[in-house]
Amino acid sequence: MSPRFPFHPFPIGWFQVAWSHELEVGQVLPLKYFGKDLVLFRTESGEAKVLDAFCAHLGAHLGHGGTVEGETVRCPFHAWKFKGDGSCAEIPYAKKIPKLARMRAWHTRDVNGLVLVWHHPDGLEPQWEVPAVPEVTDDAWTDFKTRRWKIRTHNQEMAENAVDSAHFHYLHGTQNLPASTATQHGHLLHVQSPTISRAHGMDVEGEIDVHCYGFGFTTTRFRGIVETLLVSSCTAIEGEHVDVRFSFLVKKVGGASVTEGIGRAYIAEIERQLEQDIPIWENKVYMDPPVLCDGDGPIGKFRKWCKQFYVKPAA
Repeated sequence: MSPRFPFHPFPIGWFQVAWSHELEVGQVLPLKYFGKDLVLFRTESGEAKVLDAFCAHLGAHLGHGGTVEGETVRCPFHAWKFKGDGSCAEIPYAKKIPKLARMRAWHTRDVNGLVLVWHHPDGLEPQWEVPAVPEVTDDAWTDFKTRRWKIRTHNQEMAENAVDSAHFHYLHGTQNLPASTATQHGHLLHVQSPTISRAHGMDVEGEIDVHCYGFGFTTTRFRGIVETLLVSSCTAIEGEHVDVRFSFLVKKVGGASVTEGIGRAYIAEIERQLEQDIPIWENKVYMDPPVLCDGDGPIGKFRKWCKQFYVKPAA
C-alpha cells in the first residue's frame, strides 16, 4: 500500500492496456501494469492475447523480440512457443514438453475499440463483462479522438470526481453546483448530474450521465448543446501511477466541419478540467474518514461501493 492511499493499489476489474488499432495482426507489444511486466500480441486469426512477460524457461521477455507464429508467441531466446492460454505449444529441440512449461494468461477482451484485461490478485475468473457501447459502431457518431496521461494517483481517487459535486464549480468554474445523484447495482455505479451551459446568450440545460463499471471502464455522456461520449479507462501501472486513456465521440451535427469544431471545443474543455485536477490528485492524501457537509454529493455512498473491488491476495 502507498502511504497516501490506505487500500490495495491494484483493485479488481477490467482495465484498458491498449487501443485496438495499436495492435496489428502479428504484432507483439511489451506492457507494464499492476506492478508486472506483460506481453500483448495479436494472433494470425486476429485475437488479442496477454501473458506474463517472462518466459517460463530462462526468463526472456517475450515483448522484446518475441514473434507471432499462428496462434502462438515465440520466445526470442530459445524459440519456445506459447499459446494465448499460457500453455506451451512447442519446444523445437525437445522430445517432451515439461508440465510446468506454461505462463500466466490474462483474460482479455477486444471491445469498443479497446483492449482490456481482467485483473484479480488471485487470477480468478471475471465477475462481470464490459458492455458494448452502441455509439462506437453508430454512423451518427464520429470516430474516436484519443488522449492519454500518466498521473501520480490511484484509480479510486480519480473515480471519486464523478460524485464530488462541489469541485465542478470551485475548481473547474462550471456555472452551477450540480446536485449529483448516485445509484449502484453490484459493480455498476450510475451518477447523474444536471448542468447548465451558455450558448448564444441563452442557458441550455443538460446533464452528465456516468456509468462506472468498476474502476477501469467508464462511459460519460454529456448532453446539452451537443451530445458527446467519453469512454475512459484508468489502469494502475504501479503503486502510485496510473495510465489514463480518454476516447471521445461526438454526435454528428450540421456537417463534418461543424461537428469537428464543436467536438474540438468539448474535448478541449474536458481536457482543461482534467488537467486542473492533476495537481490536486498528485499532491493530495486520502482522508478516512472525511469531514463532509450537505453539499458535497454522494461521496460516502461512493466509498461504500468501492470496497467490493479490493481483495486481499491469497498467501
